[in-house]
Amino acid sequence: FIKMKKSLFVSIVMLFVSITVNAQDYKKQSFIPEADMPDAGIYLPAPPDTASYQFDYDFRQYWWGRKMRENKERAAQAKFDANFDVDSVLVGFAPSFGMLITPEKTPETYKLMCMIGIDGNHAVDRAKAKYMRKRPFAQFHEHTLQPQFEAELINNGSYPSGHTCRGWIFGLTLTELNPSRGNEIMKHAYEYGQSRVICGYHYQSDVDAGRLCASVGYAAVHSSEGFQKQMAKAKKEIAKILTANKK
Repeated sequence: FIKMKKSLFVSIVMLFVSITVNAQDYKKQSFIPEADMPDAGIYLPAPPDTASYQFDYDFRQYWWGRKMRENKERAAQAKFDANFDVDSVLVGFAPSFGMLITPEKTPETYKLMCMIGIDGNHAVDRAKAKYMRKRPFAQFHEHTLQPQFEAELINNGSYPSGHTCRGWIFGLTLTELNPSRGNEIMKHAYEYGQSRVICGYHYQSDVDAGRLCASVGYAAVHSSEGFQKQMAKAKKEIAKILTANKK
């Protein structure tokens, strides 16, 4: 009998651990396989050559970004926007969305955002690997607004911007969840991308390409059954909170 109780206890503990682990699996999952994501290395043109007229615009925007660092409030936002983890990005979107999305308060929506974030990564990764564009701080031998990330990112392709793709695909997703706040949400999504120019980690063309990748990626993901089901759960969850807040 004692052995049975011990065995049952162990089984319950193992089940709990399994459930806990499985509950976090979605943080590494995407809605569609990376192979099914349109390849930005194919549909995007190559980044501007340093001798081109297009690069002249990148160069001017680089100096615009440096000038914007003198604005303490905008510089502080750019620094915060450099955080790539889901929780930080959602904190940044909270004022425009109208609430903070957390795994405790809005688990279905949080799962949706984690998974769409992985799809966003897949939308840019192959183009980054193909073009391996040198980042502006490396090109000009200058420090960024956040030097602590330079060693990590100097060997990571600049084009397209992964941060920008994440911000834009999050913006599109959150706008679908709460369309009444669409203007505010997408304004923040736009500024999130511009923060990369201000930080000095990306050229403007990297940022512009990141937005395009996010839009293409979102369209591809939107047709998946898994996304549609999770979006329906998240919409129901958010609608319930918005209705309660109006009372």
